[in-house]
Amino acid sequence: MKTIRIKYFTEEIEKLTYIAGKSDWIDLRAAKEVQLKRGEFTLIPLGIAMELPKGYEAHVVPRSSTFKNFGILQTNSCGLIDESYCGDDDQWFFPALAVRDTVIHVNDRICQFRIMEHQPTISFEETEVLAGENRGGFGSTGKQ
Repeated sequence: MKTIRIKYFTEEIEKLTYIAGKSDWIDLRAAKEVQLKRGEFTLIPLGIAMELPKGYEAHVVPRSSTFKNFGILQTNSCGLIDESYCGDDDQWFFPALAVRDTVIHVNDRICQFRIMEHQPTISFEETEVLAGENRGGFGSTGKQ
């Protein structure tokens, strides 16, 4: 088990918890109340900073209910935080674009993260033919 040092920027949000057996994603919460009008963008503070282990990164994505509940989109689709972002002031943020007027309250669960090892060093070998089944070249079904 890895231990990760975490700094909280506020006492108003619940501490991070890992729910064993349910999911390996961990919810992150808004650390400040934010009011947005349709079309507005802001960085929502998540109230934490971490010292990730060398060779690891955090993948931050919206929760499945974030758009339905708050009408916001994460503008970078997937946030990546590597182990170099570990200073005392390196708070994590959620870049949000509102598609409708909305209010996000302190402690609302708006996104989630997981810790991943960096991709291993790889090389590419060029070939004229691949060994897999031809599925039509579009998505998982091969249909457009």
